[in-house]
Amino acid sequence: MKSASLNRSILALALPAIVANITTPLLSLVDIAIVGHLGSAAFVAAIAVGGSLFNMVYWLFGFLRFGTSGLTAQAYGRGDLYNQRLTALRSMAIALAAGLLLILLQWPIGCLALALMDPDPPTRALALTYFSILIYGAPAVLLQYSLTGWFVGRQDTRSPMIVSLVVNVVNIGASLLLVYGTGLDIRGVALGTLIAQWTGCLLALALGRRLLMSRLTPSPRFTPGSIGDFFRINANIFLRTLCLIAVTVWFTRAGAAQGAVMLAVNTLLLQLFTLFSYFMDGFAFAAEALCGKYFGAGDSAGLRRCMRRFMLWGGAVAIIFTALYALGGDALLRLLTDDLAVLDASRPYRLWAVAIPLAGFMAFTWDGIVIGLTQTRLMLRSMALATILYFALWTLLAPALGNHALWLAFLDYLLARGLLLPLLSLRRL
Repeated sequence: MKSASLNRSILALALPAIVANITTPLLSLVDIAIVGHLGSAAFVAAIAVGGSLFNMVYWLFGFLRFGTSGLTAQAYGRGDLYNQRLTALRSMAIALAAGLLLILLQWPIGCLALALMDPDPPTRALALTYFSILIYGAPAVLLQYSLTGWFVGRQDTRSPMIVSLVVNVVNIGASLLLVYGTGLDIRGVALGTLIAQWTGCLLALALGRRLLMSRLTPSPRFTPGSIGDFFRINANIFLRTLCLIAVTVWFTRAGAAQGAVMLAVNTLLLQLFTLFSYFMDGFAFAAEALCGKYFGAGDSAGLRRCMRRFMLWGGAVAIIFTALYALGGDALLRLLTDDLAVLDASRPYRLWAVAIPLAGFMAFTWDGIVIGLTQTRLMLRSMALATILYFALWTLLAPALGNHALWLAFLDYLLARGLLLPLLSLRRL
C-alpha cells in the first residue's frame, strides 16, 4: 500500500474514533449541567460521586473492547468471517453476563463504593438513588464495549461514532424532558441517561445485525484453543487495567493529601492529558484495526510499514499538542476555571503538562499496535514495570520534591510504557 493510501486509511479510521472519544464524556457533563440548575449543590455532588463510581466499575471491563478488536482485526485480515462473528458473540455473552451480575450485586457494590468515597449524608442518599437507577444500564454499556471493539476490528470506526452521537442527543432530550417536564430531579437525569444507554446498545446491534445474525457454520480455521486465547487476552488486559487504576487513584490521592488547592491544580492540569488522550486514542484505535489486519493476513512488510506510519502520526500529534500547550496552555486553563488561587498555584507545574504529549505518544501508539497483534502479555509486563517505576519514584522523591515528584513519576511512567512496549514487541516480529 502506498504512503498516501495508507495515510488515508489511517485518517479514515482515526478521525471518527476521535469524534466518538470527545463526545463520550458528554454523558456525565450533560447530567451535571442539568442538575446544576436544580438549586442544590448536593445534586451536582451526587452526580460526580455516581459518575466516578460507574467510571471505575466500567473501566475494569475495558478488556471487552480491546480484546475483541485485536482478534476481530486478525480474523478480518485472514478473510475469516466465521471467527469474526464468533469473537463478537463470545465477547457479547461475557458482557451480558457481567452486566446482569452487576445488577444482582448492586447493593454491596454501591454501599462499598460510597463507603470508600465517604460523601456527606445528603449527597450519599442522592448518589445512591442515581446509582440504583443507572445500574440497569450495565448490560447495555458492556455490550456496547464488545460491539465497539468488533466494529473497530472490522475497520469500522464510523459506526461507534454514530452510536456515540445518537446516545448524547437522546440523553440530552430525555433528561431535559424528565427533569423539567415531570419534575423527577436526579431520578429524571438517571432515567434519561439509562434510556440513552439502551438506545445506543440497540442501535449498535442494529448496525451489526447483518453479520452478527448470519448462520455460524463450521470452519477449518476454528480450533478449541482459540477459546483459551480469548480469555487469556482478556485476562491480561484486565490485570493491566488494575495497574492503570492504581496509578490514577494514587495520583488523585497524593494530590488530595497536599490539600484542596493542590488537588484542584493536579485535576486541572490532568485535563490537558485527557484532551491529548482523546486524539491519541483515535490513532490507537486505527492501529488496532490496521495492524491486526496486516498481522492476520500474514503481511509482515505491510505490518512494519503500518507501524512506522503510526509512529510518525503519533509524533506529529505530540508536537502539535506540545506547541498548543506551550503557547496557549494558560488560555486553556482559564477556560476550565476562573479560580485565581488555583491558576496561580498551577504555574510551577505547567511545564509538566506541556511535556505530557512527547512523553506519552509512544505509549498510546504502541498500545494500539500491540492490541492489534493481541500481544497483551507484553502490555501487562510493560505496564507492571512502568507502574513499579511510578511508585518507586514517588516514594523516593516526594520528600524532597513534593508535587513535582508526582508529575515526574507520572511522566516517567508514560515514557517507560512507550519505550518498553516496542523493545518487547519487536523481538517477536
